Amino acid sequence: MNQTIPVVSPQFIRSRIGKVCVAIIGSTPAEMLEKAQETIRENTFLEFRLDYLDKPLAAIPKLRQFLADRADVTAIATCRRAAAGGKFKGKIAEELEVLNKAAAAGFHLVDVELQTAENVKEAELEKLRARGAAIIISWHDFTATKDLDGIFERIRPFDPDFVKIVSTAKNLSDNVTMMHFLERTRDMANMIGICMGDQGIISRVLAIRAGSVFTFAAATPGEETGPGQIAARTLRETYRIDQIDAATRVYGVAGNPIKHSLSPLMLNTAFRRETVNAVFLALQATKLKDLLTLVREVPIHGLAVTMPLKEEILEYLEKTDAISEKIGACNTVVRAQDGKLYGFNTDVAAVVRPLERRLQLNGAKVLVLGAGGAARAAVFGLKEKGAEVFILNRTAADGQKLARQAKARTFRRDQLAKTQFDVIINATPVGMQGVKPNHILEPKEINARLVFDMVYNPIETPLLRMAREKGVPVVTGVEMFVHQGARQFEIWTGKPAPEEEMFRVVVHALRQRSEEAAKTGKA
Repeated sequence: MNQTIPVVSPQFIRSRIGKVCVAIIGSTPAEMLEKAQETIRENTFLEFRLDYLDKPLAAIPKLRQFLADRADVTAIATCRRAAAGGKFKGKIAEELEVLNKAAAAGFHLVDVELQTAENVKEAELEKLRARGAAIIISWHDFTATKDLDGIFERIRPFDPDFVKIVSTAKNLSDNVTMMHFLERTRDMANMIGICMGDQGIISRVLAIRAGSVFTFAAATPGEETGPGQIAARTLRETYRIDQIDAATRVYGVAGNPIKHSLSPLMLNTAFRRETVNAVFLALQATKLKDLLTLVREVPIHGLAVTMPLKEEILEYLEKTDAISEKIGACNTVVRAQDGKLYGFNTDVAAVVRPLERRLQLNGAKVLVLGAGGAARAAVFGLKEKGAEVFILNRTAADGQKLARQAKARTFRRDQLAKTQFDVIINATPVGMQGVKPNHILEPKEINARLVFDMVYNPIETPLLRMAREKGVPVVTGVEMFVHQGARQFEIWTGKPAPEEEMFRVVVHALRQRSEEAAKTGKA
């Protein structure tokens, strides 16, 4: 007697799931189930990456028991072949055998690559469909974002329950391409669409608003199953993905590199604390015109601008505040209702105010290391306060140019060891996590009443460590970082910034990073 297995409808699945599906990996069934048990405390929608197991078929009985015991869990079975970017080394027939067994074991959805679907007989897919699980037909492009509509048209004849198209963002505009594609197709199928890569993080957060049924997340940092994948807790707590809707305003920090910026954590914390319906994203911007396309199309309501765009962006702004115009660098952009962009500079106050709390700047002798956007903010801001400012820059011509513009003076490194300053400020990226070299001065060259390092990651830079060892008081980059971010928040929202909370989360995150680096030997 043939037993009819009830088919799971897409509507039933959509009623059970949230906006985030957490990918579960492990080298053994036991490890995979342990991670699943930990994850379902916060998220009951899981994707089991069976291709990560040496023998996926052997794991099916244990997974069957897990799903039987946890009726609240909705599970996707994925066994992606190596040819399609996965880890399964078997052939198409073996992949289908794993997915058939998974469907019979209680998985609610099975993920079939388009390449697999196009290379098997229709009866094979019907057999899989008859097992009762909903079918996802998926496509992954690990190189680019191109011809999404063409891929969609290749998938449609298979009449899957869900269509999953994943590309790779090579620039910020690729996210716009993906989101416009989702807007076009959202009423034609149950769509899942995201861009991979560091520049695709925008789509992982905003694609749901554009029409993706859900997005994917890693169980924990370090367990990503695709480039640029975000940890589930970060998606929920930092980006508040469950609350993003059509009215959510989008802001971001733009620069290169930007991957390790703590601005998203800091500003999203401020938005949450002050109940602002907004989200703040990291925007890996290699070309300014690419960034401006994103600003126009998403649209982005405000930008924190960092290296190397602070000067270049000026020509694209309708108007700037007086200090931005004077120093020729802008770190804060507001997009008005008419789409025009206005610039501000919060770096100046963020340099001057921490120093004013500690000493009299009028007549103070200050050495600024560097001649870029951050240095310009420091030099012009300090000159306005009556300080005697000296500039030391690796490229002498750039230092001389800034000195002429700000009516400051240049300084030679060979004079350092025998010169006393009130303040030495590092306005270069030297000392920043991952930037080489990590020493900008030698201990004998630190002759000052106060040392200020604008680098905020790590909290204790090599320069600050040397200063402390000499008994010289310091100003950390965190103080400046939080201060300028707080002013940006106020410009964008008109609300007072929760500075203490912003400072707390930044310091906590930096300490965590330092501990992790020490454990892995990367400190």
